[in-house]
Amino acid sequence: MKVGILRGEENSFPEALIERINQKSAERKLEIAAEFIKIETVQMAEPCEYDLIIDRISHDVPFYRAFLKNAALDGTQIINNPFWWSADDKFFNYALAHKIGVPIPKTVMLPHNAHPPSTSSQSMRNLVYPINWYKVFNYVGFPSFLKPHAGGGWKHVYKIHNEEEFFHCYNQTGTLCMVLQEGIEFTEYYRCYTVGRKHVHIMRYDPKQAFYSQYVPGNPPPEPEMSAKIKEYCLLINNALGYDLNTCEFAVRDGIPYAIDFGNPAPDCDAKSVTPENFAWIVEHMSELALERAQLPKQPPAEYAWSQFLGSAPSPALDEKKSVRKTTRRASKKSE
Repeated sequence: MKVGILRGEENSFPEALIERINQKSAERKLEIAAEFIKIETVQMAEPCEYDLIIDRISHDVPFYRAFLKNAALDGTQIINNPFWWSADDKFFNYALAHKIGVPIPKTVMLPHNAHPPSTSSQSMRNLVYPINWYKVFNYVGFPSFLKPHAGGGWKHVYKIHNEEEFFHCYNQTGTLCMVLQEGIEFTEYYRCYTVGRKHVHIMRYDPKQAFYSQYVPGNPPPEPEMSAKIKEYCLLINNALGYDLNTCEFAVRDGIPYAIDFGNPAPDCDAKSVTPENFAWIVEHMSELALERAQLPKQPPAEYAWSQFLGSAPSPALDEKKSVRKTTRRASKKSE
């Protein structure tokens, strides 16, 4: 059995993960080997030699994304599911999380400031113009954040304090599709690793600090009630999205953890930025997940329908799924 790692520029996490998988495999006398993938060209419907692939880069390289989808036809398991990842966007995630009872800041999706490529004013005839901006501002309020409806890495994110700042920033967004989201003035902020849709690691995090200083040293845990609530929301989100590796961020205001960002299927796992303690946790739990999944038989889809590909990743154990469904129903009732 083979585990393949598809990586980009990062070094510490994929190298440590391969080393830990192979070390555990040898200790447990498992016939599982992990390695970096090498690809030349890809023939259509070509069988894949890997039982499991951990994807860290296909969001930036369309060739890799197409390779992964082709591998899925042969039953190769992929973390994270490339079909769902391709269809995903942050605005949909906000709407989905709200539906399942997770607190979300007020969010509105906005039309493009400039026409997307190969379109004209006639392409926009379904849009109402002029836009009632005051309705948007009254709903979202200030301060707020203007950010892309899809994307990550804090790119093209603006903090907005008033209408004048909004229009100044919005006019710089060009063809990007943006959302305006309520700014949560938080007293606590947490970033959480979630692995295998069942393990959650809560990290104190300060997004206001410089990149290499955002994780709080020592990682003091939240109060037990807050910890339980955050873990519940993480599991609701990741089971709904079908992600096996993700990070969820929560801004706490008045004792309520609001989910701010939670669609990160290739989250930062670099040893330099996440601190040694958090790095050790993610390497340990991802290596366990890789060994667990690599031993499952390949299961090519029985039907070539979109829903089959979205549901191709193994789910948690049956009793865990029942527990999550019950939790989802409770959370939904609370939000009504």
